[in-house]
Amino acid sequence: MGKSATDYVWAGATGPFALRLDAGVFTPSHTTRVLGDTMQIRAGETVLDVGCGSGVLSLVAARLGAGRVVGTDAFASSARCARANAETLGLGDVTDFRTGHLFESVRDVRADVIVADVTGVPDAIAGVSGWFPAGHGGGPTGAELPMEMLQEIGDRLAAGGRVYLPTGTIQDEDAVLAVARRVFTGGMTPVATREFPLPEAVVSTREVTALIASGILKLGSRGSRRTWRLTVWRAML
Repeated sequence: MGKSATDYVWAGATGPFALRLDAGVFTPSHTTRVLGDTMQIRAGETVLDVGCGSGVLSLVAARLGAGRVVGTDAFASSARCARANAETLGLGDVTDFRTGHLFESVRDVRADVIVADVTGVPDAIAGVSGWFPAGHGGGPTGAELPMEMLQEIGDRLAAGGRVYLPTGTIQDEDAVLAVARRVFTGGMTPVATREFPLPEAVVSTREVTALIASGILKLGSRGSRRTWRLTVWRAML
């Protein structure tokens, strides 16, 4: 392993197993872990992992029995990293990783399950948190990129398929849910809810303070710390 890569051990569903994280590739987060522990995959299903990063959720889906897994990411470095991780784990034959904006590179895929975990925090948080190597967020309110994804998601979902969609009070969650409820007329069920602290270094920035004051971010409190709530939804057309 070269200097541009680090080791990471996934301890969630189907783990533990080791991953390679190349420079500039997103490190699995709280959201990644909750999604991995929550999503249910039936044997032989086709899974589409949007915003695959290192490929970890694609690999979990394959280890849960998916017959085919296609991961896509905006960054070619992520697709390469995910492909290498799949090969290392002996899952190269059931996985396929591509590069493109949202569904751009997967127009030929209709999936039984879509893991819809794209960047969903405001640009201001992405810029100061260090969570995203490239510093890219989901737009000014963190809702813009997820809403764009939701407008196209039905074209990629097979009849009777389901979507695992994370939302959080660390973004304009109301805006995301308004679009999601118009899209998923088959219903949306919350399947996991967790609360996490938001670092003071993030909360105290001028831009984030303004988002809180405007009501776009709805943070809670735990002692002296501010917290945000993650919800994972299982949704159907």
